[in-house]
Amino acid sequence: MTRVLQAGRVEPASGEMRSAVIFLHGYGANGADLLGLAEPLGEHLPDTAFLAPDAPEACAGAPFGFQWFPIPWIDGSSEEESKAGMARAAQDLEAFLDGVMVDEDLLPEQVMVFGFSQGTMMALHVLPRREDPVAGICAFSGRLLEPELLADEVMSRPPVLLVHGDQDDVVPVQSLPAAAEALQQAGWSEVYAHVMKGTAHGIAPDGLSVALAFMRDRLGYG
Repeated sequence: MTRVLQAGRVEPASGEMRSAVIFLHGYGANGADLLGLAEPLGEHLPDTAFLAPDAPEACAGAPFGFQWFPIPWIDGSSEEESKAGMARAAQDLEAFLDGVMVDEDLLPEQVMVFGFSQGTMMALHVLPRREDPVAGICAFSGRLLEPELLADEVMSRPPVLLVHGDQDDVVPVQSLPAAAEALQQAGWSEVYAHVMKGTAHGIAPDGLSVALAFMRDRLGYG
C-alpha cells in the first residue's frame, strides 16, 4: 500500500497552468526546502505550477526532516533496509506522479522533475522505469543507484541534465560522469552535464541558470 505524499505548491505566475515542475528534496530536508526556487524560476516559467512533496519517512538523522530511504553510513541501517526503503519510496513517488497527472490533467511530457541529492537518486531510479517519458529530469548533486540494472529495466529515456558542484564533500562530483556513462550505455541520446565550479553540496546560481534553460526548452517555452 502506497503512502500519500504531502506536497507544498506554488501556482503558475500567469494563472494558467500548462506544465508542472516537481521538486524532490534531499535527505533530512523537506519539500519547502526546494519550493523556494519556484519564485526565481516561476517568472521565466509563467504557465508552470511547482509542487514539492515531503519524502514519506521521518528522518532519523534530522528530527524535523524527511528521507526517501535510510542511508546506512548515516543512520546505522542495513543495506537491506536501505534497498527495501528505496523500493517502497519508489512506489510512493510513482503514485504521486500518477496523481499529479490525473488531478492536473497533464501529460507526462508536460511534467519536469527536479531532484537534489537523495531526490536526484529517486528521480534517476523511478523515471526511467515509467512507460511514458516526462519532459526531463534536472538531477542536482546526486548519483545513479544500481547502474548495472538500468539497461535491463529501462522503459523510457527522458532527457537528463546532470549538475554537480566540484567541491561536493557529501556526494562526490565523480558521480556525475559515472551517471552519464551509465545512461548513455543504456541508450540515452540526451544527457547533458554542468559542473558548478567552487560549489559544495548545493545549488549555485550558474547551475540553476543552466537548469532553467533546460526546463524552458523541454516545457515548450523556447
